Amino acid sequence: MDLESKNATLQSELDSATPSSLLKRNKDPSSWLPTTPRYCLESHRNTVNCVAFHPIYSSVASGSDDCTIKIWDWELGELEMTLKGHTRPVLDVDYGGPRGSVLLASCSSDLSIRLWNPADEYKTIRTLLGHDHMISAVRFTPSGNALVSASRDRDMRIWDVTTGYCVRTVNGHSAWVRDVSFSFDGKFLLSTGDDMTARLWDLSVISNPEHKLTMLGHEHFNECCVIAPPASYQYLAPLAGSKESSLKGSAEFMATGSRDKTIKLYDSRGNCFLTLVGHDNWVRAVLFHPGGKYLLSASDDKTIRCWDLNQDGKCVRTVTDAHDSFITSLRWAPGVVKNTLAGGTTTDGSTKKNEGDSNVDIRCVVATAGWDCKLNIFAN
Repeated sequence: MDLESKNATLQSELDSATPSSLLKRNKDPSSWLPTTPRYCLESHRNTVNCVAFHPIYSSVASGSDDCTIKIWDWELGELEMTLKGHTRPVLDVDYGGPRGSVLLASCSSDLSIRLWNPADEYKTIRTLLGHDHMISAVRFTPSGNALVSASRDRDMRIWDVTTGYCVRTVNGHSAWVRDVSFSFDGKFLLSTGDDMTARLWDLSVISNPEHKLTMLGHEHFNECCVIAPPASYQYLAPLAGSKESSLKGSAEFMATGSRDKTIKLYDSRGNCFLTLVGHDNWVRAVLFHPGGKYLLSASDDKTIRCWDLNQDGKCVRTVTDAHDSFITSLRWAPGVVKNTLAGGTTTDGSTKKNEGDSNVDIRCVVATAGWDCKLNIFAN
């Protein structure tokens, strides 16, 4: 049966791989999907836990159990530098920061968050302390003025990037908070973790976050979450039984991945309207294609799966053996903002803008990290 299903998948890919459809797909970034890695980057001495793209340059950062962060050039496939400072495994990295100054944030099992300055040879400019247990995720707000961290101490903390002060501690989860995701405008934050829930927070007033919604349904710890970009609304609305014209918010749909091997999609009322089944092991990362039509996921079954939201969430591509072992992270390179005004160069604006926006060019570049100590780059 396995062979038959693999055969059917290959046959459907062959059927859709006519010269004209391939040409069209290669020219249309909104339908590009990863196939085979362009580069397998090796230098880490232990599991690579996380990866993040620089919003402007062709740099990508990776964090590892070897306590280091490595900066690579994904266009050339070369190692640029190694950052040392954390004393325990690095669990997450993210680029962002206030307009005009891109920063790299990292968090670790050593209970610290570090801010590095890429413009000054990645020197540490600030160390943020306050969590009582390992810190599993860090994300800059789209404006870049604040940073949110999630920890095994069950809390999330909001930090002022310029002062380094913790401006708010957000409680709500009853167990380890593993992942967080912002809406494109920064008004909403989605969090998930070992209590098997996903929670949506209203951050309109960042000093006073309001809990809006709790989403249930998974049968094991949740590993990852993401808020859908507006580019996906036209595909998700019919699946959720709603009209696209009535969707005005920036957090209308959300997705979570779990150790129960499934991905669940929720609407803004907290209803689970679709469960994607196909992975054979823990789902460790989920993201929406910037074009809006696909959802991508990575798993401990060593595969990346691409789900077509226009075909009721059908899995239309499986990248088998994307790594030699468990996959820990999956990131899509941020789009490039077109027609930027002179003197108003966009820094994190290019990362966090709505990727479905006609003013943003989609970059067909995906990075994955894994237990095999590798960072893989998939590019068109």
